Amino acid sequence: MEKNDLKPHLTKTFKYSNDKLLEEKVIDVVGLYLNPPENAIVLSVDEKSSIQALDRTQPLLPLKPHHIERRTHDYKRHGTATLFAALDTATGAVLGKCYKRHRHQEFIDFLNLINRSIPKEQHIHIITDNYSTHKHEKVKKWFNRHKRFHIHFTPTSASWMNQVEIWFSILQRKQIKRGVFISVKDLIQKIEAFIEHYNQNPNPFKWVKTARQIMAKATKPAYGM
Repeated sequence: MEKNDLKPHLTKTFKYSNDKLLEEKVIDVVGLYLNPPENAIVLSVDEKSSIQALDRTQPLLPLKPHHIERRTHDYKRHGTATLFAALDTATGAVLGKCYKRHRHQEFIDFLNLINRSIPKEQHIHIITDNYSTHKHEKVKKWFNRHKRFHIHFTPTSASWMNQVEIWFSILQRKQIKRGVFISVKDLIQKIEAFIEHYNQNPNPFKWVKTARQIMAKATKPAYGM
């Protein structure tokens, strides 16, 4: 089996989007990535919820020559926090704020932060997913009052199209996964410090797939994916 590179123990999962506006949304989001409008900023927005403040029962033993990193199996839970983040797709810079919860109230507060942080003369295009918080009636009213904001939804089951998800994975690998947090306050401070450090030398993610290429992939049989 090794000779023929057969690995029957490995499996992959896949999920098709059942969004009736799949093609329309793919064209819309990809268009913002590849041909952003002039005098406007495109922000990829989402929340990373239930980030746990975990503290190990014994100090972590760091990586050193001939020894892998070691940590205790058990840990202490000190609570959770939710991070709302907006990634500037042109520069790669991140605006973020932590909250205790992730309801429409917190989303509106974060939208107000975005509104205060970006020059008034710029239009703001927000790419986000179909989470109910983002479509709450009070959120809709907020957007109606703030005409320079334009919201664009990724297709259902396609939040991978939202570039901020890539940044969340970087945060998870570099700060949270190996982190030791003695409290929620400590967790939030370290997330904020990571964002500040990251923004000192941000790099935008390069989107290379066209809407046509994505749709061709999305309509292939499972074995062809």
